[in-house]
Amino acid sequence: MADADRSQETNGVGAVEAKPDAGPALPRNASSWATKVDRLQVEQREGVRGTNVSGRRLTSPIQGFGRMWQKTYTTNLGEAATPKEVIATWKAHFPEFWPKGNRFAGALAGISPGDVALLDLSMGGVKLSTGVFVLYADEESFTLMTPEGHMFAGWISFSAESGAAGTIAQAQVLMRANDPLYEIGLTFGGHRKEDLFWSQTLTALAQRFGVSSPLIETKSVCVDRRRQWSKAGNTWHNAMIRSLLQTATRPFRGGRRRS
Repeated sequence: MADADRSQETNGVGAVEAKPDAGPALPRNASSWATKVDRLQVEQREGVRGTNVSGRRLTSPIQGFGRMWQKTYTTNLGEAATPKEVIATWKAHFPEFWPKGNRFAGALAGISPGDVALLDLSMGGVKLSTGVFVLYADEESFTLMTPEGHMFAGWISFSAESGAAGTIAQAQVLMRANDPLYEIGLTFGGHRKEDLFWSQTLTALAQRFGVSSPLIETKSVCVDRRRQWSKAGNTWHNAMIRSLLQTATRPFRGGRRRS
């Protein structure tokens, strides 16, 4: 017992000096992660319809219905810019690299952890209103997460790194169709349109850095071939169906407001 007492540090008057409890150590990149949210909250923004987002929960591939896919799109920018310069430009001008006909209305501060962006996506002549949540963002990458009702449940990660032949820019999607209707759409042409969307995005990014004819490499891997029939009820939040109904009823709702 005496040996144990002698091993204690004292404050000079015989009392044991208590060492402060620092608590669990936070990871070095803790500030790059968004804080946990139960349901998304976002105000209307100019230029987009802004529906089917507020009050929705976030969805990972675990909550999705369809087969799980990992899709990776890459392009080599050569020595045009460093990885940090690529990501800084990508975050600051993210909507400008999207294919025409699609709208991305993010926060005024740009891409930052915890931000919610509103989207209007062109889907075969139909304007689908949905959104994304910024889950993570630092100097070399950022990740978006989808809400209930989106075409797929999953994450979209954007990154840049140094390669043997220069800087490699990458967009990677881990996704599951959110419900049976979206799964049918992806099976019959949706995957091809998804690939084209991100290929055009990377092409626009590369051209911003002076690469006139960028080569886009696409790799798709089916991670899980199962369909989760327990998630078929996700159809209730289907943003495509809701967007169609909102478009069809807009004249009536506008008339009620004028009255």
